Amino acid sequence: MRNLLLASTLLVATLSPFTAAMAQQASAPAEAPAQSAILTPERVFANPSLAGPVAKGVSLSPDGELVAFLRSREDDVEVQDLWAAPTGEGEPFKLIDARALVPDAGELSEAEKARRERMRISARGVVEYSWDEQGRYILAPLEGDIFLATRADGSVRRLTETEADEIDAKVSPQGNFVSWVRDQDLVVYDLATNTETAITADGDGLKTWATAEFIAQEELDRDTGYWWSPTERYIALQHTDESTVDIIPRLDITGGGATTVEQRYPRAGRPNAVVELYVHDRQTGNRIKVDLGPNTDIYLARVNWSSDGSVLYVQRLSRDQKTLDLLSVDPATGASRVIVSQTSNAWVPLSHDFRALENGDFIWSTEETGWKHLYLYNRDGRRLRAITRGEYPVKGLAGVNQRTGEVFFTASMRDGRELPIEQQLFRASLRRTVTPVAITSAGGWWGASMNRTGTAFVGTYTDLNTPSQSALYRADGTRIRWIEENRLEPGHPAYPFASRRGEVTFGTLESHGETLVWQMTTPPGFDPTKTYPVVMQVYGGPSGGGVKRGWQSSTNQLLTEAGYIVFRLDNRGEGDRSAAFKQALYLKMGQPEIEDQVLAADYLRSLPFVDDARIAMMGWSYGGFMTLMAATEPRMGLAGALAGAPPTEWGLYDTAYTERYMSTPELNVEGYAASDVIPRLPNLTGRLLLMHGMADDNVILENSTRVINALQQNSQPFELMLYPGQRHGVRGNERQLQQWRTYLDFLDRTIGTRSH
Repeated sequence: MRNLLLASTLLVATLSPFTAAMAQQASAPAEAPAQSAILTPERVFANPSLAGPVAKGVSLSPDGELVAFLRSREDDVEVQDLWAAPTGEGEPFKLIDARALVPDAGELSEAEKARRERMRISARGVVEYSWDEQGRYILAPLEGDIFLATRADGSVRRLTETEADEIDAKVSPQGNFVSWVRDQDLVVYDLATNTETAITADGDGLKTWATAEFIAQEELDRDTGYWWSPTERYIALQHTDESTVDIIPRLDITGGGATTVEQRYPRAGRPNAVVELYVHDRQTGNRIKVDLGPNTDIYLARVNWSSDGSVLYVQRLSRDQKTLDLLSVDPATGASRVIVSQTSNAWVPLSHDFRALENGDFIWSTEETGWKHLYLYNRDGRRLRAITRGEYPVKGLAGVNQRTGEVFFTASMRDGRELPIEQQLFRASLRRTVTPVAITSAGGWWGASMNRTGTAFVGTYTDLNTPSQSALYRADGTRIRWIEENRLEPGHPAYPFASRRGEVTFGTLESHGETLVWQMTTPPGFDPTKTYPVVMQVYGGPSGGGVKRGWQSSTNQLLTEAGYIVFRLDNRGEGDRSAAFKQALYLKMGQPEIEDQVLAADYLRSLPFVDDARIAMMGWSYGGFMTLMAATEPRMGLAGALAGAPPTEWGLYDTAYTERYMSTPELNVEGYAASDVIPRLPNLTGRLLLMHGMADDNVILENSTRVINALQQNSQPFELMLYPGQRHGVRGNERQLQQWRTYLDFLDRTIGTRSH
């Protein structure tokens, strides 16, 4: 089969270095029992997790002697404990036992529920933690209260026990204070005197201190609203006024009734919250306002301090997101000046690549060459040199060793050329532009969390035969110790099912001068002389891309066990790739993406083992939108469509995301009209299953009810599954089991054994 698929791939792409790298894809399942068990939905959504002992949120202590991480409990995969392991000899140990400290977790506040939804946190127990910069303490919010673990003796101290939730807790840089937001105000707790001080006291109603607003959390990848200076003298904090934002009433429907929520939701083209930035001086008690410019209709994108705390750096993004200014701010006066500006005819992407150095220089990234790369600037914003360059995008700045001048970053490339399906850690230099050196091995997907000094990192790795594993490494890539080796061997939860995982193959298609990557997984016992139904999985929108050489999800295996080929294509607009690749969907979401998915469907139908009449598509969120757009595109010819939580009219979605890619409804009337699902519904092919959470505060339920109403008015049959109390995702083993039983039943009746 592998040779057949590769031959098909080579018909549509020559053996360029890109294609040659894609073709290196032998993916026979790892050694496993001769008689593997058949994976069932009941086992997938049960404890312990089939993923095995995966360490999440792994980080090194500042002194590099301890590694902390989150691990799901074996008796309840939805609850996490905090673990630690010495970087030298010694076994991992449980630092905070969530159930022991809070046996009966109560209901979270609405603010904390919303914050976790924005951060895509579905677990309970310990869901986040932080070190102080000396490594003396680990701070862990737990079910609305704050706990502090002392490194020296392992003791755990409860700092709060209040009715209100304490959110966004931090240890100050020098470890003298703990801070958090309670009831919309910022509080600082002195660890020496065990006393609280309210930094603000007038947060109430629509006015909030020190908390990232909805748009920042959901669309700007900024989850905090306050920032300690390195010396602990200053705290920069935002003030948010939501009174300008439209009220969008929505029903929060649960199994026990319905509540009307007067949600402040900024829809495309409508007013945003007004965000201001202040600096609180702990030495004088004064609070001054930062000059962000005369235009208040902007986004506070990023805030960083210089290494000595003398300068506050602020990234200010214009409302149309075509200009990103870096401001240098005097924290004593609030005076600011623009030292660097980035511009684009489409949008300027945000990143977390800004890094202030000890000598006053800083590192920042830009896409001005068409590829995202790192650059070195002096304190006045004058560019000194390129740190990276080439036809590949830097994924992220991982760390800097200021003593040696080494710069570490992640990228999806090999031999200086883009390779989207893999990711590695590379080393470059502050002192001159050099060819990057790979620190980690090729062939899979690496993530890296580096210590402050750039001398060690925690690496996570996965490939087609390796579940996610994590270890501590020196900066040269030498492994020091395992954190979670997570070997696929007897005793691993996934081991009994391993040999039936199916074979994964990768390939490429060409579209408008761009190379698209795809992956295909075939059922166990695949016979290329027979024909099979296909499930096309899709997201399709701006994201990190879904096609990668990594461990495949257990839900994918449910599909292959049911006899389906599973196929995924990353269309134009999807993935961290070139600016041109991403911007292909600018002002016309749902058009180039569907054109590429049609190309994929045509390719599938060219394969002798694909049943032309039995192709379905499934996706959630943007993938739900894509599924509806594909199901109403006659050239796709889908027999079935499974659409979850779909945005169906972009004028209903939020400002920052929608306007970034589509401008406003007033300025892009044609683009918004072309992406509206409703006028397309008469062209619906095949059967439709529509799903949505009935408390979704992101893609609100109105997106689906307008489709339900139109289909009924058109007298078109469809199937519907609504989830009371669920937000933008379906949470919990029980409900997810029901969801996947519903998926499999629908597919079986549509393209599976009962479809013909």
